[in-house]
Amino acid sequence: MPLADPDLSDSTAFVTGTTRGIGKRIALALADQGCNVVSTGKTTDADDSELEGSIEQTAREVRERGPEALALELDLRDEDRVEAVVEEAIDHFGEIDIVINNASAIQLANVADLPADRFDLLTDVNVRGTHLVAHAFADHLADLDEAWLLTNAPPVTTDRSPGKAPYAWSKLGMSFITLSLAEELASDDVGCNTFWPVTTIDTRATRYFGLGTEDDWRTPEVVSDAVLEILARDPAECTGNSFYDEDLLHEAGVTDFSAYNVTEGDPAPMSARLFAPEYERED
Repeated sequence: MPLADPDLSDSTAFVTGTTRGIGKRIALALADQGCNVVSTGKTTDADDSELEGSIEQTAREVRERGPEALALELDLRDEDRVEAVVEEAIDHFGEIDIVINNASAIQLANVADLPADRFDLLTDVNVRGTHLVAHAFADHLADLDEAWLLTNAPPVTTDRSPGKAPYAWSKLGMSFITLSLAEELASDDVGCNTFWPVTTIDTRATRYFGLGTEDDWRTPEVVSDAVLEILARDPAECTGNSFYDEDLLHEAGVTDFSAYNVTEGDPAPMSARLFAPEYERED
């Protein structure tokens, strides 16, 4: 497939939620292009956890590809820790020119069924966490010649989402902050954009919450390839956009998505329809 192959050998990326799933795949895709990576998340090698993956494991796999990696434990709900981790990352590498807000919490529930502490978790990790990272990096990114801030969040297409309103609010809040930052940094050549998969992606959360079956899923590579397509562009010109992964890859010339499918099925646009129920693929 004729996909973008950006030279990121002079770049360093700060990625949230790299222990597994989409975040890990993005980190490794960046490393394959020569990009140094700051691997962040809550799961570390020291944890007594049955969950596969850790920030250190992702960092090791980055180093195996050649670039440098730094693993930093990060709970996005902790403002002081966010600021400390961002400072440590900048001190270590000198410059961070790619920031990717990938980590988020998920809980699909009616308003009546979701307790306040779960609502707070969605809000604190998703929208507040995105704000904290963006706030901590904004001045640094603005001082660079070119830089990116990308967020794994959907287009803002609705004012209601019955059955999943708290989750929708938190994900759309991530988009709102990112797109607003695009305007605030418009004169500083910082490309602020969101990206979102059209189909459901095969991740631990997808399987845990039973979001369809394997016939409905694609692998995280479809998202990481879409992110590379964004990073191959000029951040001064490519900012303030909400991208779907399929659209980016179609523009790159991809017509056959079967390599991304978990099975030989034809995944429906379930992820796009979470927030845009009338979404239809263009012919």
